[in-house]
Parts: sequence; structure tokens; C-alpha cells
Amino acid sequence: MARRPSDNSTRQIALPLSSAKAKDPARIVIGDANAHVIEALQASGTWPFRTAVLTGPGRSGKSLLGRWAAGQGIEVIDGADAKGEAEIFHRWNAVQDGGPLAGQPLLLIADSTPWDIALPDLRSRLGGSLQLAIGDPDDVMAAQMIHAHAEARGLTLAEGAADYLVPRTRRSFASIEALVSTIDRISLERAAPATMSVWRAALEAIEGPRQQKLL
Repeated sequence: MARRPSDNSTRQIALPLSSAKAKDPARIVIGDANAHVIEALQASGTWPFRTAVLTGPGRSGKSLLGRWAAGQGIEVIDGADAKGEAEIFHRWNAVQDGGPLAGQPLLLIADSTPWDIALPDLRSRLGGSLQLAIGDPDDVMAAQMIHAHAEARGLTLAEGAADYLVPRTRRSFASIEALVSTIDRISLERAAPATMSVWRAALEAIEGPRQQKLL
């Protein structure tokens, strides 16, 4: 079955990764949930104590944003909530005046904040840093993400896909990604275009009984 990318336009930022060999760089959709984060990453010179803490739900692009930030000269610790406190404290001190990385911004990425920090000095310093949180996508961003994931897969969605799918799926990055993946799988298994019958089957597979009143 022939595939072509969806032609729905989305607001995206390219995230070229230095280690990537793929022809197309990773991309992330910009919307209400993350626009403020991207703006803050582009203005790292304004961060208090030269430090920001980035949190967000799974599959929301935290690590991709961290890799992009590292390419902009920002010191990044991904998975900071799983690192040793001494290491984080050392890196925090390093970017302050007089440290070996003085003047370089520091971005800490974690699943949630505040996480359990035993060192009072570290807890105080991170509490005074810029707090950046990626939220859940709104309807507009969810629609953009559906088409962006389809485009990345070379999956053509029939007209009206987002209008039908957005009200029927959960507002989470992981759920939207899983939905498009399931649509793609069912479409391939049936050797059929991704039209409403495939959308319905994917929703039933992802959401289960919750969809009976909506379908």
C-alpha cells in the first residue's frame, strides 16, 4: 500500500542530534504545553543561578529538548532525580562564578519536582532555580501531534482524522503516540487505508470499554 506523508502543517522545532545519522533530525511539536519551555531554553542567560529544572510527563520530549539544549552550549543532566546528589551539587557549583564552567547554564531534567533531596543546601539552590514544566497537550496540540506522528511514519490519514480522534483519546503524549502507532499497525495488517474503520479499531485497542459510548 502506497504511503505518503500527511500534508497537515504543524509548528515544529528541528532538534539535530550530533550523534544521529538519520537523514531527518528528530522534531518536536510546539504547542500550549511546551512553548514556554522552548522560549526559556532560548533565553538561558536569564535563568536564576544559571540553572533550570525541566519536568514533564513521559514521551513529552524532555530528553530531546535536553539534547538540543546541549547543542546550544547548555550543561545538561538528564534523569537528574536518579543521579547522586553530590554529583548534581558539584555541577551546580561548577556553573557559578568562580567555578570551572562559570557562566555556562545548567539544565536538570527530571520526571517530577521536587524530588526527594536530602542535602538542604542543594534543595535550597534548586528551589531557587527556574522551574520549567511541560503540561498535557490541549486539543490543538493533540491534533498537531497526531499528524506529526503520522508524517514521521509515512502514514496518510484520511481527511477529518484529528477531528474524530482528538475528542476520543486521552490528552497525553504517550497515548497520542500509541494511538497513531496502533492506527499504522492496523492499517498495515488490513492492507487498508487509515480511514474511520481503522481509527475505531485503534481506539478500541488503546482505550477499551471507555470508547463504547464515544464510538
